[in-house]
Amino acid sequence: MFGRPKKVTPTESDAGEICPAAGRFAAGADPAKREQIIDGAKRVFMEKGFDAASMNDVARIAGVSKGTIYVYFQNKEDLFAALIERERSKFIAAMRDVLNENDDAEDALMKYGTAFAVHLTYGDVISAMRIVLGVIDRMPSLTRRFFSATPENARTVLKDYIDGQVAAGKLHTDDSEMAARQFIELCTGTYFKLRLFGEMEEPPPREEIHRVVSSAVRMFMASYGPKTR
Repeated sequence: MFGRPKKVTPTESDAGEICPAAGRFAAGADPAKREQIIDGAKRVFMEKGFDAASMNDVARIAGVSKGTIYVYFQNKEDLFAALIERERSKFIAAMRDVLNENDDAEDALMKYGTAFAVHLTYGDVISAMRIVLGVIDRMPSLTRRFFSATPENARTVLKDYIDGQVAAGKLHTDDSEMAARQFIELCTGTYFKLRLFGEMEEPPPREEIHRVVSSAVRMFMASYGPKTR
């Protein structure tokens, strides 16, 4: 997409090119160095956007050489995708913990819905989505990586939880995939698009998110909660 960068031979200290037999990381294999680069990239992308960001900016903020970045990432698109995938993985793990820590379905759904709505309307998610939408025509591959249905995501985590609750007799549905999608839409549809397209400049107050998610939980339980005799 950006052309293959000129090959740069990294230094031992910068890229971690050490003989594995010596108990050190080989070039491009140091997870701490990779995280250091992604941390720098996150600051640059969120401040400047995708087009204005440069590898020189990332190198400066991350405290590495530009050659080191190319040891770990092919180009700017690859680096941005790695950032998104890392943040997504962290979020998925957090959402799984929210559900697994709550045996009561209503309580679990309330905490899940609140965390999901906050995640989509606060912080860097809106900025990241705007970056992707801004390059969708020129860089469809980046868009696909951003929105692709990975084997595990926040929806599949919720679906798995619903399946477990159905097996335990605490929820009932023959389509947990649809139930998960519906709940997520109920929790986030009210303000997410308003934030994404700039009609709402600031995130909704937490009490408003609580009100929306509470309504979503009531509607969900009315459809999928335990049947009363």
